[in-house]
Amino acid sequence: MLFKVEMNTDDNTEKFRIDKWLWAARFYKTRSLATDAIECGKVLLNEVRVKPAKPVAVGDMLDIHIGQIRFVVEVLALSNKRGAAPVAQKLYRETDESRQRREAIAAQRKAEPEPFNFKGRPTKRDRREIEKVNKRVW
Repeated sequence: MLFKVEMNTDDNTEKFRIDKWLWAARFYKTRSLATDAIECGKVLLNEVRVKPAKPVAVGDMLDIHIGQIRFVVEVLALSNKRGAAPVAQKLYRETDESRQRREAIAAQRKAEPEPFNFKGRPTKRDRREIEKVNKRVW
């Protein structure tokens, strides 16, 4: 008995998982980070929480929270393969409101003073100053 099976090679019928798309669009460095973000509710598809295996389609709106930054993007193209950054940027279009909000946050962060960070072990001079401060406290 022979069965005739038709293979449809049209790209429009292929399903693209949202976690793979986020990784391919370079929003996350790894698929597991994208999956974790989706499960934690940091990625919304058309204003709805979804699971990592949810298929994404052209025209969908994604709301992506990464730290303090929020991206609102429209899906323009689909891909499961991670490519160069210029290619990845062609997969989506960020809304003007989202871009302006990100630029405002970046300007605000730039205006704030940078926190003081110790770099490695204190030097002998640093240790002496720390000891002086500790002796004054006691």
